[in-house]
Amino acid sequence: MTAVAIDPTVRAEQTTELQIQNRTLEMQLLHESLARAHMQERLQEAEHQRLVGRVARAHRLKQRAERASLRARKAIAVALM
Repeated sequence: MTAVAIDPTVRAEQTTELQIQNRTLEMQLLHESLARAHMQERLQEAEHQRLVGRVARAHRLKQRAERASLRARKAIAVALM
């Protein structure tokens, strides 16, 4: 039901203006929603990159510890011979 059907005193120009305002508001809300989704995607991507960095660092530290352990074992073996 249109505004004209409810209140015949409302002019067609007023209803057109209201429709344009509603479309403008809908477009603004659409853009805000899109921006929010884009920001959420970026935040998830950043969190994923941080996780990847932590895993890579843990892997490097593990390799370093394994090399140090191997050097220590070789040193003990040489000392016992």
